Amino acid sequence: IATAMTYEDLRKQARQLECEIDLKLVAFNKLAAGVKTSHTHGSSDTVPLLSEEDTFDTMAMEIQQLLNKLSQVNERMSEQPVSGVAMMHTIQRHRDIAADLQRDFHKTNSQFVSRREREELFKNVRTDSFRTEGVNRRDMYLKENTHIQNSDQLVNEQIAIAMETKDHLLNQRQTFKRMQTRFNDISHRFPVINSLVQRINLRKRRDAIILGSVIGICTFLLLMYAFH
Repeated sequence: IATAMTYEDLRKQARQLECEIDLKLVAFNKLAAGVKTSHTHGSSDTVPLLSEEDTFDTMAMEIQQLLNKLSQVNERMSEQPVSGVAMMHTIQRHRDIAADLQRDFHKTNSQFVSRREREELFKNVRTDSFRTEGVNRRDMYLKENTHIQNSDQLVNEQIAIAMETKDHLLNQRQTFKRMQTRFNDISHRFPVINSLVQRINLRKRRDAIILGSVIGICTFLLLMYAFH
């Protein structure tokens, strides 16, 4: 993996690997359900050069290599700087998909190995019923995996909505704090304005009293002068 790959490149590569592994797992499960392990019977002339079991082992090796490569890509994505909640959920989503694919591969491989060991112990026992049961279980597991993926997607969407709601609430809280600060400033300024208005009114009253007193004294003096 090139060290210069970006997050988007790693994400695209992870999707390609997931699709490729998923297609190979479908063929792998079909092959596991149809492989016959009775190749020990008969002479060596009737045994093909490349048996179904060899094909199964080769495919298992290829799938394991792809799973290892997908794990490395996911590790590289987790090392990228996280730029948001969506990126974090995407990385976790790819990890969960890789874990599901790994679990499906090991389950199919273990079932085949167990069946092969059982058939080697009981060479004359027919395995048709077991194959049918394996196919039915495969369908059940696929449906269950689909339900789990859908539930996981819904949970991720709900988490994203909750994070957005939290951001909006924080913004509203900051806005209310700023409004409260402004109201406090205005309330502190009001007493100063009231005291200034009261002082102006007092000065007006004092000037009116002085002017009235002067007029009264002058009038009294004029009257006294007129009568004398």
